[in-house]
Amino acid sequence: MRVAVVGHVEWVSFGHVDRVPLAGQIVHATDAFALPAGGGAVAAVQLAKLAGACDFFTAVGNDGYGRRSVEELTALGVTVHAAVRDEPTRQAVTLIDSGGERTIVTLGERLDPHASDPLPWERLDGVDASYVTAGDPEAFAAARKARVMAVTSRSLAPLAASRISADVVVGSARDPAERFEIDSLADPPTIVVRTKGLAGGTWEGHGETGRWKGVVEFRDGDPVLEGDAYGAGDTFAAALTFGLTAGMALPDAIALGARFGAACAAGRGPYEGQLTAADLAG
Repeated sequence: MRVAVVGHVEWVSFGHVDRVPLAGQIVHATDAFALPAGGGAVAAVQLAKLAGACDFFTAVGNDGYGRRSVEELTALGVTVHAAVRDEPTRQAVTLIDSGGERTIVTLGERLDPHASDPLPWERLDGVDASYVTAGDPEAFAAARKARVMAVTSRSLAPLAASRISADVVVGSARDPAERFEIDSLADPPTIVVRTKGLAGGTWEGHGETGRWKGVVEFRDGDPVLEGDAYGAGDTFAAALTFGLTAGMALPDAIALGARFGAACAAGRGPYEGQLTAADLAG
């Protein structure tokens, strides 16, 4: 299967804290580490682990964070096609509390890939699946060359401006930045998936609707995590896209996404817990 991601990358610094500080407080973070992440990067790594390779169309700044992002994502099995901007690579700080929940602060503007960037967009011709987290409308149109196209609800404005229809839109029912109304799109997607974090979510498509429950244990309303929740949502979306492209029925593809999202949340950071193609039969 040939897969691609069109989207963004951020250089993310992680730190574990007992709890997220209140205004005016200072807390000490432990187990600090940093790596390239963000929704596009996380999905690209997961799809590369499933399909054996993944083309990632993105943009980075002309700085050390941009160069390290390309190098480290390449080491994780992703084929990175990065436009270089004069603006700095966006950074983020992610605090992981004692329950594994993540709180994210982004620093700087997100750098999106544009179809006018001198990237090998022809590699999208005949691709089986694409997942899009960021880009200009023309980049969305390029990603539409895929047999199956999934889009995060964080990027509905360029999708609408592109005047194309995605096959799948995936968003969070809890995050205000990801809430959406399908009626806002002139050409609605075939499938809509709304997650409630690791607790499950709802789906609608092919004239049917349904719900699913997460596969992690909950205690007092909170998930019991071995690792942290960073990246679980985009890992879910990547595995869902892979499952649908492989011909799975929608409920089975969602179950696959839930399993892979939970595995991500069992690891440290977004990549340690991600499963691979070898785990599909398990």
